[in-house]
Parts: sequence; C-alpha cells; structure tokens
Amino acid sequence: MTSLPVLEPAPQAPPDTRCFDEAAAAQMERFVRDFGRMYRERNEALREVTRAHHAALLHLSAAADLKDDDTGVHIVRIGYLAEALALALGQTVGYARMLRKAAPMHDIGKIGTPDSVLKKPGKLTSEERQTMNCHAAMGAEILGRSQIPVFRMAAEVALTHHERYDGQGYPAGLAGDAIPLSGRITAVVDFFDALTMDRVYRPAFTVPVALEMLAAERGRAFDPVIVDTFLAHAAAIDALRCKITQECPSFDALIDAP
Repeated sequence: MTSLPVLEPAPQAPPDTRCFDEAAAAQMERFVRDFGRMYRERNEALREVTRAHHAALLHLSAAADLKDDDTGVHIVRIGYLAEALALALGQTVGYARMLRKAAPMHDIGKIGTPDSVLKKPGKLTSEERQTMNCHAAMGAEILGRSQIPVFRMAAEVALTHHERYDGQGYPAGLAGDAIPLSGRITAVVDFFDALTMDRVYRPAFTVPVALEMLAAERGRAFDPVIVDTFLAHAAAIDALRCKITQECPSFDALIDAP
C-alpha cells in the first residue's frame, strides 16, 4: 500500500504589526494631548484662584492701612520699593518679584487693631503697645494658611518686619540673620516710606531727615548691609517712591507686572 505524502503546513507570514503600532501611537498621542490640555487648564484655574485670593488680601491690607488714615498707596509703594531694594542687594528677579507681591500685605493684621490704638495721637500705654504689637502675629495667621509661595512669603513678612537686628523687636525677639531676608528688606522700606508720608500723629519728614534717621538705626533696628545698600541707591529709590505716588498703580498692576 502506497503511503500518502506528509503535507507540511504552509509557512505563515509574520503578523503585520504596523496597523497595531499606528493605532497605539495615535491613541498615545491623543492621551498626551488631552493630558496636556487638562494640565494647562488646571494651572490656569489655579492661577486665577490665586490671583483672586491675592487681590482680596491686598484689598484687606488696604482696608487695614485706611484704618491708619492712609490713602492706600503706601502698601503699593512698599511692594515696588521692596522689589527695587532686593534687586540692589543682588537677589534674583524671581525673588524680588515675589517680594513685590508679598510685602504690601505686611500690616494686614492691623485690620484687627482697634482704632483707638491705631489713631491715638500721643504715646501708647504699655497695654496699648501690646495690643498694637499683636498685629504682626495676627497678620501671619491671616496669611499663613496657604502653601502657595507668595502667601507663605507674605506671612513671613507680616510676622517678622517688626523684628530688630539687635534682637529687641517683636514678636519673637529674633536678631541678625535669624530674621528672614524678606522681613529685613520690608522693615527698611516701610520705615523710610512711613517717615516720608503724613501720619495722623505727625507730618511727613523730609527725605534727607528720613535718610539720617534710617542711617542712625544701622545695626540697631536694621541690617547694616541693607541700610548701606538703601543709602547707596537712595536717589533712585526715592524717585521710584515719587513715581508710584503720582501714578498710583492698581493692585492688578502690582500683581501682574513682569
């Protein structure tokens, strides 16, 4: 009996994976594109919320300043002067810009200080002084519940801008470099700007007198390096102060300026 020949299976062509690869690549591309869009939308929403929060806190800071019979432009000047001084000290543009946005909220805690203390024309009693001094910690409490960097810096400034380089300030009695740089810079520009504006209890000092008073506090209330830098750039800083007073930039400009 003749045996039948054994038939070998026909060779199979390797599967064509091109269609699969193209489909997977297209799907991955759509995923990356959609993820990128969602990421951008999320960041934009976060920026808008942060900006609205920032604007609300600046208005609250302005309200605190108005309790002290100010026009509200003081806090705007503090922002721009702090930025200019930070740059003069060699800080990065990013740091200086953040300080411009944070420093105006330094006295936000005064919103909780009674008018009888804020507007008292004479010397404060020890009890009234304690009440006044609470505004630093109160401001830090208002600002310190956020992990957003600008508000964290603002809380730092609010808490430390009344500390003194010699350790005799409040609320913690910090001294020297233990005081955050943001607080040391803001303390100097706040001192100068406050001296050169009319207050409820005294008229404005002239710029030369204010600079002499600032120099007298070198190494006492204020960091000597920061005071020296301020004095070296006093003409430019005062010119900026006058420009801000004349133009009175809005809070939007303060927040959005590059």
